[in-house]
Amino acid sequence: MTIPYRFEPDHTAAALHDEFDELAPEAETGVIVTVAGRLMLHRPMGKLAFFTLQDGSGRIQLFCTPKVTARFEELTALSHGDWIGAKGEVVKTRTGELSVRVHEWVLLAEARRPFPDKWHGIADVDTRYRQRYVDLWVTDEARRTFVMRSRMLSLTRRWLEDRGFVEVETPLLHPIPGGALAKPFVTHHNALDLDLYLRIAPELYLKRLVVGGFERVFEIGRVFRNEGIGYRWNPEFTMLELYQAYADYGDMMRLTEELVAFLAIEVCGTRSIDYAGRALDLGPPWRRATLVDLVEEHAGVRIDVRMPVDELRRIATDHGVEKIDDAWGAGKLVLEIYEKTTEHELWGPVFVLDYPREVSPLARDHREVPDTVERFEAIVAGRELANAFSELVDPDEQRRRFIAQSAAKVAGDDEAMLVDEEYLRALEHGLPPTGGLGIGMDRLVMLLAGVESIRNVILFPTLRPEA
Repeated sequence: MTIPYRFEPDHTAAALHDEFDELAPEAETGVIVTVAGRLMLHRPMGKLAFFTLQDGSGRIQLFCTPKVTARFEELTALSHGDWIGAKGEVVKTRTGELSVRVHEWVLLAEARRPFPDKWHGIADVDTRYRQRYVDLWVTDEARRTFVMRSRMLSLTRRWLEDRGFVEVETPLLHPIPGGALAKPFVTHHNALDLDLYLRIAPELYLKRLVVGGFERVFEIGRVFRNEGIGYRWNPEFTMLELYQAYADYGDMMRLTEELVAFLAIEVCGTRSIDYAGRALDLGPPWRRATLVDLVEEHAGVRIDVRMPVDELRRIATDHGVEKIDDAWGAGKLVLEIYEKTTEHELWGPVFVLDYPREVSPLARDHREVPDTVERFEAIVAGRELANAFSELVDPDEQRRRFIAQSAAKVAGDDEAMLVDEEYLRALEHGLPPTGGLGIGMDRLVMLLAGVESIRNVILFPTLRPEA
């Protein structure tokens, strides 16, 4: 059978239901429509045949008889999963099922591999991820999740633009990895004979744009980190990063809680949701608490970056921190104790405030607390959702921080930064007081969609090769 080069349906399944669902059983409309989609259920019954046709909007029944339907025998011989286009009259069957009584039809694509039953789906989770193109047809939840994801990204853009932010695009290939503490992927540009790195964050480019006069700027795009894979991690993921001149991390807290609450209302209809069987109120204001206060609250121990390193090592060991590196300073040890004892216990939402300077090389010194910086992480349901700073604007201090990071890299820290002379040159032209924020959009979708694996919100997650 010849497959046409194009086909033009004039109605979707959803549109037919919207217009004709109120018809009485056995009603005939005289309205002729053209639809297209996959055959997801096939029920031949002698001189009658019923099919469930699914398109991108939903499902509609096809009602076929030898007297009305062209090439009836050929149609009933089609396979589950085949694509067809069909033209016919809109009717209601005796049982009240809205249907298209098919007059003419054409095969649009043949499913040469077995297609799962629409009503049973794909039992093997790994197959769902590897064959997402099948999963989307047979798993309504998957389709809803990815439609929600698309809508959330669109709503986020509109919300930011309404507040004066400008969306930009910055390079994916960086000559120097920077903007976050993470191990990069490396590639090579042949024409320039130059190693380049897939970006781990767009931060340093976006702040150059603030230097250039873009006072409110954001980017939503992929970032890449050569790290582990798990239910919360994928090597490439989607990040929202934004920067606002004349703002600090207090402004970023308000922006974060307002944006998340807005999205919850838009896609869930409420700011009070259930996640993993527990209630979660995303309405502002969110709790604000310092990192060291939260450790004391959850682990029963008071720690501080000004404590002797040996004492912090003892506390870390006592609380289950393994493989303590001799190069770790007090700030790194404080962070490790917090992550081991406290972060996963925070249901939230809560802004965890005031991180050690040692682990925050791009954040500005705290205006009151020595050896800490004005940084927060937003923790929701035991995981990091957002990270934000009062941005470091002093080029001399930034150089000192970069040099310390570079020394850590030489000592074996794969996640440490290097000295970025181009970024320092930009800072020397003057960066005003600036607040910066990064939100992991995949984790935000997980939260509002009620799913616990990042693979359920990324269309094509990174997987191990099939055996």
